[in-house]
Amino acid sequence: MKPDTLPTASSPATDSHFHTATEALLRPSGLDIGHLQGVIGNIMSHQVDYADLYFQYSRAESWGLEEGQVKSGHFSIDQGVGVRAVSGEKTAFAYSDDISLPALKQAANAARAIAALGEERQGQAVQRVNAPQLYLPQDPIASLGAEAKVRLLERLELYARKADPRITQVMASIAGEYEVIMVARHDGVMAADVRPLVRLSIQVIAEQNGRREQGSAGGGGRFDYRYFTDEVLQDYAQKAVHQALVNLEARPAPAGSMTVVLGPGWPGILLHEAIGHGLEGDFNRKGSSAFSNAIGQQVAAKGLTVVDDGTIINRRGSLNIDDEGNPTQRTVLIEDGILRGYLQDSLNARLMNMPLTGNARRESYAHIPMPRMTNTYMLNGNMAPEEIIKSVKRGLYAANFGGGQVDITSGKFVFSAAEAWMIEDGKLAYPVKGATLIGNGPDVLTRVSMIGNDMALDSGVGTCGKEGQSVPVGVGQPTLRIDGLTVGGTV
Repeated sequence: MKPDTLPTASSPATDSHFHTATEALLRPSGLDIGHLQGVIGNIMSHQVDYADLYFQYSRAESWGLEEGQVKSGHFSIDQGVGVRAVSGEKTAFAYSDDISLPALKQAANAARAIAALGEERQGQAVQRVNAPQLYLPQDPIASLGAEAKVRLLERLELYARKADPRITQVMASIAGEYEVIMVARHDGVMAADVRPLVRLSIQVIAEQNGRREQGSAGGGGRFDYRYFTDEVLQDYAQKAVHQALVNLEARPAPAGSMTVVLGPGWPGILLHEAIGHGLEGDFNRKGSSAFSNAIGQQVAAKGLTVVDDGTIINRRGSLNIDDEGNPTQRTVLIEDGILRGYLQDSLNARLMNMPLTGNARRESYAHIPMPRMTNTYMLNGNMAPEEIIKSVKRGLYAANFGGGQVDITSGKFVFSAAEAWMIEDGKLAYPVKGATLIGNGPDVLTRVSMIGNDMALDSGVGTCGKEGQSVPVGVGQPTLRIDGLTVGGTV
């Protein structure tokens, strides 16, 4: 193969993504594979352990409805390239929003400055990554016209208002993104991906006897707007209305140490924040995680298994390849309570002498990759959720969560419940408002006493922040009983 010849496909799935990427990212600037190899070769003329080029093109839009009218809209186009060189623990990074050969060379000269001059290395033959096709290379923004997007939001509002006369206000939004990325590495690996992403959200306000409460719902994934059928819209509207009406009847939440039952699905965000971040490779390499140096140790109750899986079809947190060009995978983090491994990118895997897990992620071409979660969830146990609630004499059932935060070093977390109920004598007695869950991630793992058989993933709304970078993620879990968790309340 000549250096300036685009590689041929080895699978239809890979070819579709790769062809789209080369047409969007290289052709307009007159670049070809030979140019990319030359730029990487220039970086590798210095003593570096790893080098890559990360190209990205994206279009994004959002529409917002309030008081029956679309009052906000946003559309953006962005493109650029990030150039990275890694030497030992040092990383040099430069980026440009100009995808051209002069800009590439300038960025490469800046990136290689971290390393000493070394012997010229022989370039590697181009290798294509054959990744599974977890989603289609479609453009969500083009899947519906502007009028159809407005009508979609109007129908969503109508379903919410029809659900109950106490609904006085509805806010809805829709967002879509079409992203094309390509990675070229010093070892000759070239990989590309076309990443669609959509999200639909609804928030409602219910009023009764001078009291106002809110509820929210939504979902999305790696597909286009045609996913949001009337049946899906009605489901989102009903869930948001249900939450608001429950909160209208809610009493002030009690405080103290008590048994807490977490519902399935989105409550897995507690698992993500309180435990998942502590299992990312960079925190453990630096010794700043509560789970550092604990592989092979019992860190959770028996029967508890946690995985991170970037290979689930159409999921918000899934990727055909990570942002270093490696296929994503299913990684077992905790198995039957024993810590089995960490989430890794190339830098931390190399320095820790551990295998790659396909978890290198970055917000855009202007950011360096880090080990990040994809879809993180707990596997099923063998208990029926009804039996778990029935086993609690007095406690709290957290059906849904709002916001939360965690300290990676200590593992301490605080989460607010968006919908919660008091459990009395094994039954959901009445809803409560203002409940917060306070605890320590590693400690909570040991307090899980019952695991349900109803594991569910969230509806596709999660966004994870780390060191100023945001990426889409997924979470999930079955119903869980946790003994002796601190609940902060208003009574």
